[in-house]
Amino acid sequence: MTRMIERWFPCAEVSDASMAGWGSGNSEASLWVWFAKRPTAQARAAVLTSLLPWPEDEAEQKELQAAVRGMLAIKDAKTMRAATMANGPVARIRAALAEEYPGGTRILDPFSGRAMIPLEAGRLGVAADGIDYSPFAALGGALLAEIPFKNWDDEPPLPFQENGQDELTGDRLERDVEAFLAEVGRRYTESMAEFYPKHEDRQPWGYLWASTLPCQECGNRFPLVGELWLRFPRDRTAKRDADDGQSFDIFADPATGEFQAVPHGGEPEGKPTRVLAGKSKYSSEGRVAICPFCNHVHPKVVHTRLSAEGLRRDALLLAADIADDGTKVFREPSEAEIRAVELAEESLGKEPPFGLLSACPVEPIPPGNTWTIQSVNYGDKTYGDLVPPRQTLGLVRLARSINDLAEECLAAGLSASYVRALSGFATAAMMRKLRRSSRGARLQKAGGAQVGDIFVNQSAISHAYDWFESGLSDGPGSWASLAEQTMTVLRGVRSRSPSVPASIQRGSATMLPYRDGVMTAVVTDPPYDDMIDYSDSSDLFYVWAKRAMFTADPSLAMTMHPDGVQEKDEEIIVKRGGSQADDHRTMQHYDSMISRAYAEMRRVVANDGVVTIVFGHNDLKVWHRMLSALSQAKLVMTSSWPAKTEAGGAGAGALNVVTTLTMSCRPAASDQQPGSLAAVENQIRAEIADRFRLWERSGLARQDMLMASAGPAMEIAGRYSKITRNTGEPVELVDLLATARRAVQEIALEKINSVPLELFDERTRFALWWIELFRRDQVALSEFGWHSFTSGLAMKSLQTLVKRSTKGCRFVQASQFNAHVTERSALIDVVLAMARAWAEGDLADVARVLMRAGRDPEDEQLWATIAFLTDRLPQADPDVRSWHAISRESRSIRTATHLAQEDRLSATRERKARDSQTSLF
Repeated sequence: MTRMIERWFPCAEVSDASMAGWGSGNSEASLWVWFAKRPTAQARAAVLTSLLPWPEDEAEQKELQAAVRGMLAIKDAKTMRAATMANGPVARIRAALAEEYPGGTRILDPFSGRAMIPLEAGRLGVAADGIDYSPFAALGGALLAEIPFKNWDDEPPLPFQENGQDELTGDRLERDVEAFLAEVGRRYTESMAEFYPKHEDRQPWGYLWASTLPCQECGNRFPLVGELWLRFPRDRTAKRDADDGQSFDIFADPATGEFQAVPHGGEPEGKPTRVLAGKSKYSSEGRVAICPFCNHVHPKVVHTRLSAEGLRRDALLLAADIADDGTKVFREPSEAEIRAVELAEESLGKEPPFGLLSACPVEPIPPGNTWTIQSVNYGDKTYGDLVPPRQTLGLVRLARSINDLAEECLAAGLSASYVRALSGFATAAMMRKLRRSSRGARLQKAGGAQVGDIFVNQSAISHAYDWFESGLSDGPGSWASLAEQTMTVLRGVRSRSPSVPASIQRGSATMLPYRDGVMTAVVTDPPYDDMIDYSDSSDLFYVWAKRAMFTADPSLAMTMHPDGVQEKDEEIIVKRGGSQADDHRTMQHYDSMISRAYAEMRRVVANDGVVTIVFGHNDLKVWHRMLSALSQAKLVMTSSWPAKTEAGGAGAGALNVVTTLTMSCRPAASDQQPGSLAAVENQIRAEIADRFRLWERSGLARQDMLMASAGPAMEIAGRYSKITRNTGEPVELVDLLATARRAVQEIALEKINSVPLELFDERTRFALWWIELFRRDQVALSEFGWHSFTSGLAMKSLQTLVKRSTKGCRFVQASQFNAHVTERSALIDVVLAMARAWAEGDLADVARVLMRAGRDPEDEQLWATIAFLTDRLPQADPDVRSWHAISRESRSIRTATHLAQEDRLSATRERKARDSQTSLF
């Protein structure tokens, strides 16, 4: 039975739904700290289309397509109610699944992460299993896709009802989680009150800190501060007066060797002590540190060395209160606040352990993490080093509160699984607190001052010399705000639709604990090569989570890694920077392990099921390796569908993955035979032609068709054990992608203003297809690589047509086109040179271009190309204006060109005659 995903996928609908609302997955992702976030719209579409059949009848196809589109249109409670009506898409989908699978369905995600795919499967009434190699991810996945949908009504009451449980609303799980979080917060706040003294009878919002280093000239310690703004100015609103903002300056007294941070209204009057000296903060020069006592300049290499040698000391600079109107107001810390910092550091050394686990994490940061955990460059060696002492004490006390409550709940007769659930939600809030803790949490000035996230560069944990610490108030970053957010997410996840609880566990994708053929479908989002160092980036959270969950889930702390962090042996990634530390997670490791994982997926899926893989990587080489891994696993790709699920990122730059693919695979046939390249290419062209009509009927965009063409190409290639050229040389699977993409191009651009496409040279065909797809919009650099690959032309030879920058690439303007036109020039070069000649000269200059190119001014291809470009590009485009003018003057240009060619021919004849006469004498 053909599955829907093998013929159609709602690309546009997934792209739209992924950007906002219930389809984005933003709310679900905010429950647990993890790095890869698959939009729920994409997860839902992948599950649906992997299970639904593709009927033979076209009317039934359209009916099911409409139902899937309706499911993706659910974006809020109102649209959900409409979708669940008797004749709505929910009923239609459930009926189709019940008819197709009378015995029920079961899907597997062996790289479940935070379990977005199992969650969406459960919402469709499908039983789902999720596995992840990271125990930290597995816990987060259970909190999202499993625990919220179980029935906990038979559990005994919590043992601390007197602390407000009776006043809480909601059903059993929500009521108990809210009570548990409130009690954790009460105990945590009470245990830390002496270390965060009140100011004017109110708890401060937070504190600004900086690292100090000894000046190498005068010997005085000075703070390294990169920004003096505290709060940016804001205009007057209906609720708030105008605000000039707030800044501070560093005053240093050389006589005493003391410095002071002094806040004031308005913009800074002085300069930071860390300023940019090189081209970039990431350059070798980076930011230099300037001593405010003697103005001695410390290059980056010097202050980095001093920090790595253990000479850093933390200094409390300022405290921040929340005014009645919500404004964050900074001030100098009081004596009591300074003493409290010293007391916290003394108390930290007296904290008892969590069983065999030390109170403060002493787990060493494994080698090779200079990119992932940036502070190792500054001397940090353990995960405990990343967090300042008072924040560390707070995390210890928070973990202890969770453990104490877990013990009391177990003693009161609550089941171990329910105590794990309650403790897990408290740990989830603690992990989000940790995400805005440590020396990587900067003060964000935008939006009235906020605590920054330690992840500012994908999954790399940042480090700063100046950072911000949240206090015990009810403001942003406090336990109260984190607990409230946890409850909001939990209620939202449970209220959106009834769901079947998934089964989430820790395990390896290379050794799945299931019988052969037991899964109706496998739907997964595997790791992408070297994009994210999952375990290394999450180990900071893991070492704290295993302390918080020590009583509720002691198995979380069980690891075979000698450093006490998450295991790495079977993690399927390419470790960034790992080669310097001889890390085993190399490209070869990745390719071998991912192929083993694909083979396991093939083993556990039913004979008529599909393996669906969500894949997002722009590098053509990675694609080559991915196809090789699938082939080795005896899986054959049958479809490939793009969706813009990451467009909220950094734009269309070289490193930003905007488009992800949802690909279906089938087990390879056992009776494969060898095939020839010519025969396979003919079959691919014929299949693309047949699919093209379906894609057009479904409204698939041209660019999406290019990516969709990979499916039928690989499906045809999968019929053969090997494919060879006439010479006997084997054909790489990735080469057939170019055949499929060219087939799409040839069908879409069958004729250029009545001129057959095959009459145009390859370079001009490249340009026409680029304009057809992108006009002059900026696109990702990866598109340049793909279209160069499709055309068969080297990227270097196309650089005069496509201009690249750090932000992406776009088609060249005629004013930027500097190539010299000759009789060997491609048609597109001639057309661009004509536009430039008109803009900079006149009719005669255009004629000279045609003459140098040896082009007949009556050339049908020439005028067809100009007409194509002027039709596709905006009318305000300067080149379009030039081409329009050239077209209007085409008769005069033809005449001028003919005259110039006749003059040139006459001059040539005269020269030959003179040369001939000279040779006679």
